[in-house]
Amino acid sequence: MNIIVNSSILHKSLQLLGGVLNSNNSLPILDNFLFEIRPQTLTVSASDLETAITVTLDGIDTKGEGVLCVPAKLLMDILKSIPEHPLNFTIDSKTYGIEISSDFGKYKLTGVNGDDFPKAPAMDSDKSFKVPGDVMSRAISKTLFAAGNDDMRPVMSGVYFEVHENETRFVATDAHKLVRYTRTDAGGDAATFIVPRKPLNLMKGILGSVKSDVSVAYSDNNAQFTFDNVSLMCRLIEGKYPNYEAVIPKENPFKLTIDRADLLQSIRRVSIFANKTTHQVRLKMGGSELHISAEDLDYSNEANERLTCTYVGDDMEIGFNSRFLAEMLSNLDCDNVTMEMSAPNRAGIMRPLELVDESEDILMLVMPVMLNS
Repeated sequence: MNIIVNSSILHKSLQLLGGVLNSNNSLPILDNFLFEIRPQTLTVSASDLETAITVTLDGIDTKGEGVLCVPAKLLMDILKSIPEHPLNFTIDSKTYGIEISSDFGKYKLTGVNGDDFPKAPAMDSDKSFKVPGDVMSRAISKTLFAAGNDDMRPVMSGVYFEVHENETRFVATDAHKLVRYTRTDAGGDAATFIVPRKPLNLMKGILGSVKSDVSVAYSDNNAQFTFDNVSLMCRLIEGKYPNYEAVIPKENPFKLTIDRADLLQSIRRVSIFANKTTHQVRLKMGGSELHISAEDLDYSNEANERLTCTYVGDDMEIGFNSRFLAEMLSNLDCDNVTMEMSAPNRAGIMRPLELVDESEDILMLVMPVMLNS
């Protein structure tokens, strides 16, 4: 078998797959890329048994047909060091020996029989919907940071997709913070499923430059995301997602409106003086002023700042984890935010005052922390 391919095109394609590879795979064959050679087509895949990505390159000069596994790290290392240049792969279909020829020289490596590479499961359902690539990218970036890392609660370690006919909701929570991102320009047959963190992180890195739609097909156990020449399939997280609507307070009479960037910078400065265990900052609201303070009694550290704001409601003092507030504010791209509250011991709701897109709705919830007396 023989392949002639541009080194930069191949390297760029393999970089999309590289994030799937684990440093300690349970099966040695998973340390390889799977090459499937067909007339004028090269399909390259990588898998860790839970997630599999496939990239298809069309218009490739090929001779012969077949499959083989190519050592991933070795191939990536050589492609990194070769400038844009045609590469000629000559493959012995009996020994799986590979010779790569270029104007710089020749490189030999040994492959493995591709028939032994684990096959991705076939989708056994015709349920699907489409989302514009930039919308999917935005949905992932707005929610994934709020997903949990607790192995004891795996259902919280991914993003919950809640598909309705006229809208799709993307929800993530770790029980301390929650984000609900809603799109009214994407919908399909009613369904709910939980997508793990790893495939979403991979897509987040790829979708930034994708202009086409992402087709999402799903079954009880798997989901497949297809866009451009890329296909990503992953195993879904099993289990029932928490009733997130039940924790969102419906009556929030106190409302703070403030410049997002000013609030973020103030919290970052003040939190330097906060207790390193609780990361607590205190927000004291009254009239048109917001007082932000933090202290670490163990070291007698203390910080106080004052910001101008618009506040409607009774004077109030409430404590939050500064890291959670900073994460939420960093993941909003509006000029001003609103915080809706009802009591010092109830969750606060953060929303952007101005939406970038009329088709989206963003709600962020953060649980309070008990104030030091």
